[in-house]
Amino acid sequence: MKTGDSKIPPMSDLRLASLGPLLIADAPAKAAATLALDATLPVDAAAQIAEPAGIPGRPARPRLVEHITLKPPSMRTPAGVAALVHAIAHIELNAIDLALDACWRFPGMPEAFYRDWLRIAQEEATHFTLLREHLLTMGFDYGDYDAHNALWDMAERTKHDVLARIALVPRTLEARGLDASPAVKRKLVGAGDHRAGEILDIILRDEIGHVAAGNRWFRYLCDQRALEPVATYAELAARYQAPKLRAPFNLDARRAAGFDDAELAALEQQP
Repeated sequence: MKTGDSKIPPMSDLRLASLGPLLIADAPAKAAATLALDATLPVDAAAQIAEPAGIPGRPARPRLVEHITLKPPSMRTPAGVAALVHAIAHIELNAIDLALDACWRFPGMPEAFYRDWLRIAQEEATHFTLLREHLLTMGFDYGDYDAHNALWDMAERTKHDVLARIALVPRTLEARGLDASPAVKRKLVGAGDHRAGEILDIILRDEIGHVAAGNRWFRYLCDQRALEPVATYAELAARYQAPKLRAPFNLDARRAAGFDDAELAALEQQP
């Protein structure tokens, strides 16, 4: 790895340390290693780190398929309920990788940027661990159902521009989770899975903070580049073919995450 003129030894730098869990293939081990990272490590923001092979580490299972081939599971059987819990766990595993990738990939940001994304990675690891433990109590495990790679596809598309990454991962894909959470919780609790509903409450609470970090850094970057945020977001969403955001929107959660009135109006007025 190339670290330029860095004077920080590699294993004592937070950005380099974040690559360790990112490269781990085993999902529970990835989550455990993320939680074990030392959040007090110094940050070499100027280091130009060469991308190693194997990002992100992925387990042999689940099998990854096109997202359009995955059908909504039935909530009438335990296997169907477990399939939905598994789908959420897969999102959280991807979210670990997305946060770790933001932590190491983009040089030249303020130290707080890297500390934000490490904190977020550790919260995502907690979410994955809670969901996987719940799956085990149901007689299933992570990897038992097919999953998709759409979240990481966006990471690949935006890996050369921190502005695009922040605009289209936390402010788009994670923000969609804010919108979906109430309906998903109703579905799981309605099927009798109250523990999953409790875990979703934890996830929603934390995800508001994750999207808020995305909003904060998006505005920081727009200020740095003298860009207008609403128009810039629309241009980036079109350029990188971000998924269309569909109502209903969780406006309370979006406001709590820092979306302003102009952004929410643009969201509701999109074709």
